[in-house]
Amino acid sequence: MGKKLRIGVLMGGMSIEREVSFNSGRTICDHLDSITYDIIPLFMRKDGCIFTLPWHFLHRGKITDFQDRLDTDAQKITWDELKNCVDFVYLALHGWKGEDGTIQGMLEVLSIPYLGSKVFGGALGMDKAMQKEFLRAEGISVPAGVVINPELLQTPDKCIEYVCSTMQKYAVSLPYIVKPAQEGSSLGITCVRSFDQLYPALYKAATVSPDRMQPVLVEEYITGMEFCSIILVSGDQTTYTALPATEISIEQGSDYYDYDQKYMPGRAHKITPARCSQEIHKRINQAAIAVAQALDIRTIARIDGFVTSAGEIVIIDPNTLSGMGPSSFVFRAAAEHGFSHTGLINHLIATELNAYGLSNIILHQDFTNMRPQLDSRIKVAVLLGGNSNEKEISLESGRNVVYKLSPTKYQTTPLFVSQSMELYELNNRQLVCNSTSEIAGLIDTSQKITWSDIPQLYDFVFIALHGGHGENGAIQGALETLGMPYNGSGVLSSALCMDKYRTTTYLQRKGLQVPHGVLVEGKAWNTNIMPTIGTIEDNLTYPIIVKPTDDGCSVMVSKVYTREQLEESLHQIFAHGKSLALVEEYIQGMELTVGVVGNRSPQALIPSYTVSTSDVLSIEEKFLPGAGENRTPAPLPAYTLEFVQREVERAFTSAGCTGYARIDCFYQNEQQSPTGQERLVILEINTLPGLTPATCIFHQAAELGIKPMDFIDLIVELGFERHKNKPLAPHFQQYLQVLQSAHTVNSTL
Repeated sequence: MGKKLRIGVLMGGMSIEREVSFNSGRTICDHLDSITYDIIPLFMRKDGCIFTLPWHFLHRGKITDFQDRLDTDAQKITWDELKNCVDFVYLALHGWKGEDGTIQGMLEVLSIPYLGSKVFGGALGMDKAMQKEFLRAEGISVPAGVVINPELLQTPDKCIEYVCSTMQKYAVSLPYIVKPAQEGSSLGITCVRSFDQLYPALYKAATVSPDRMQPVLVEEYITGMEFCSIILVSGDQTTYTALPATEISIEQGSDYYDYDQKYMPGRAHKITPARCSQEIHKRINQAAIAVAQALDIRTIARIDGFVTSAGEIVIIDPNTLSGMGPSSFVFRAAAEHGFSHTGLINHLIATELNAYGLSNIILHQDFTNMRPQLDSRIKVAVLLGGNSNEKEISLESGRNVVYKLSPTKYQTTPLFVSQSMELYELNNRQLVCNSTSEIAGLIDTSQKITWSDIPQLYDFVFIALHGGHGENGAIQGALETLGMPYNGSGVLSSALCMDKYRTTTYLQRKGLQVPHGVLVEGKAWNTNIMPTIGTIEDNLTYPIIVKPTDDGCSVMVSKVYTREQLEESLHQIFAHGKSLALVEEYIQGMELTVGVVGNRSPQALIPSYTVSTSDVLSIEEKFLPGAGENRTPAPLPAYTLEFVQREVERAFTSAGCTGYARIDCFYQNEQQSPTGQERLVILEINTLPGLTPATCIFHQAAELGIKPMDFIDLIVELGFERHKNKPLAPHFQQYLQVLQSAHTVNSTL
């Protein structure tokens, strides 16, 4: 083989979209074809400095998880040095100083080939005010509106008068959309429905970036079918291909497609292809291509707009660098054309390389489909979805597992588990869907298999379900019945750990520290609440924690300070059909989460400190890009980390867990502990922890040099070891030895 091309994936950046960029960059690195390319993650810090990003930082959930370690743990490089490090730059930056022509200009000066629009197209594409002028000149419909410069904001009355008079001239009445002129990801947007909301919305948009004031757009509020269209452009700009448009259905009560709906699993609703006539599809495609041509967008574009009730196509937001999260618009649309994630990324790079005259790589070549159809790879079914409150997180986990199981070793099939626990084999266009409800609307009976079919079709089942039957021993029992090896703990341990009250009671009997708690039965509560309240208040002191006994992902968990809040929280749990709730003492200390790996001699990974901005870690902090923070390693002395690891290993073993798990706990020092001695209080054991792209357990493994693909591979091998007595391969044994060695170092320190 010849020398591999070095692809630098540039992410992070100086804009307020840096977290979205980090998510895009991670996805690109995960799916770049390592057979053809050397992958070099590049991270731009907020101050503009560039680093070659260590792989153990790549799968963190938030930039702040590692930014204070860049100077010591990463290699800083100058722009001039970049030319010697990479042959090509895949731009995954978003927003200001990323897709606005500035970085493109630097790469042009350095003669480094890069992906996407060039200087003019990038600069124009990021200036929402000027681009509208270019689009109008080409006869392309855009919302009527006015641009407010920062200077005018200094005189609020004049500013409001100017907006109102201008919008009146355009015959546009409330509501208005107010948004920054140079940002994306719906950041800083407000739907203004009354004039007293106008100036606060203008100021919010102008100051959304803490680094600068920027112009603001006030636009008419467009209604109709919202769509997103992906355009692929050939290297010579002679061929524009519109992929099937996606329809966006925002959540009820929302005024626009906001940041949370864009990036939080299961939020909003996306339908590809959009539910409209072929004529409308054709007109959307024509309009989107016309936008790409008018704005000089190269290689790939994402064009957002509306089809109004009158049938008019109105463009609201062209994008020169589309977000590339795992279930983003670009991958959904590409799946309709048969592209896998890797296939699309390869195509985009090949397009640019051909434009630069650097390669004869065949376009539209999907390297993942070049594997032999009949081979000796291990056939793995990945279960995702399910019938619990955590099914959207399961979709994220399962999709990530499918993508990260090595295609050279495994032949992987995603199996969607429906609300009624029926099984459906998914194709790639279904796998990239944003929510389980979307998948449920696309599957048909031809994809259905029975549970009894599993042993004939697969060698191993990877359970990526969370909560409900997926984690309470039911699925484990079914697979045991079928004689199928699977990942994680067995029937009893799964059933035990799914019941938080039984788990803490059992662990306490085994000598481990747990919160004091009271089990509340729904039947008794609904009959007469006062005896239950009396029992709780006799045993616990406010504030206290209220949660279901059998749900994860922070579902219906609350910290309450009064009897009224206690009643409200318990009413909520029982109103959702739960029969039991757990009321626990509130533990003060450092909240930690720790992965444990192994069967016979389990080893704890490096503990992470979970930083919460509120009383209880929210589901957004766990899964929304940029919302949560986990510091790995936790900021504790080495001997304390060792103490924590030994205690979680003891909890893992006591509960009979196998394979892997994540244990959530609180560390208390001598001053915080009621015993006067340091202690670790075990909150819960997650036998099937989330395996989303930036999950904490990946951070912890990466600190020891184990990449996510290798970690998932290890999970499968541990499943084979437990169920088939198959010895671990030498390199997997080395991973466990690395974990053991890390303990030894901590003990010595």
